[in-house]
Amino acid sequence: MKVDNAIIMAAGTSSRFAPLSYERHKALTVVRGEVLIERQIEQLLAAGVPEIYVVTGYKAEQFDYLVSKYGVKLLHNPDYLTRNNNSSIWVARALLGNSYLCSSDNYFAESPFRAEVDHAYYAAEYAEGRTAEWCMTEDAEGNISAVTVGGEKAWYMLGHTFWSRAFSQRFLSILEAEYDLPETADKLWEKIFMAHLDVLKMKIEKYAPGVIYEFDTLDELREFDESYRTDTRSRLLKAAAARLGVREEDITQITSLKSRTTEAIGFAFDCGGRRYSWLYETSELRELAPEKT
Repeated sequence: MKVDNAIIMAAGTSSRFAPLSYERHKALTVVRGEVLIERQIEQLLAAGVPEIYVVTGYKAEQFDYLVSKYGVKLLHNPDYLTRNNNSSIWVARALLGNSYLCSSDNYFAESPFRAEVDHAYYAAEYAEGRTAEWCMTEDAEGNISAVTVGGEKAWYMLGHTFWSRAFSQRFLSILEAEYDLPETADKLWEKIFMAHLDVLKMKIEKYAPGVIYEFDTLDELREFDESYRTDTRSRLLKAAAARLGVREEDITQITSLKSRTTEAIGFAFDCGGRRYSWLYETSELRELAPEKT
């Protein structure tokens, strides 16, 4: 099947990547000297993928330059704060055919993209030991027959997917029927896929370790790009380090702080055996009481 296009989803807020994602969209993070989404776009273009679309939402204006630099087309998802990524697929529904569906924050050490693909698939890496990732089982024909959260000695979802035209048509038919149901709003598209494995046929595309990377937190990024240990590129973390009189590398285990409405209001972190919080609006730095065990 000749690839029609690629849809790169870049609408989400990536709150686990706090506080870097509060200052700049995670997809625009520089990793080993390259911007994440730019590296992915260049790999798609080099593979001969004819059209690339980026679905934006959070900090959408930061992606505008990609149009003139790479000739990509931008689609805006107005529901990025109130729905999960199924809304980004809905925004791109008229374009889905033989399509790559990509996350904007993946780093591919080598390009996984081709101009022609044999079947619909989900990229995966093998876990010898225990993993909390979504693990897949395949049937005798090589199609995904079950997905469980967590497992061992299993292939788990990691990275991009490819949708054949037949898969796209079947998925969009299901999505259209379920889109307005209250319970659908918060579902990842993968959850919808998992509920309809009997008709949504997709294989596992197996990759060796060290090909596909995903950085959910700054601590994970630091393992891959050690320059972030000493320079986080974050004015907020630099300010917190200066206030405490420590180095940026002393600040670890960063988590987002949210209000009751799930709006980000700051972040918490470990430093010197203590836990602190930083609030955006007031720039208040506060030591937190140890959690009871």
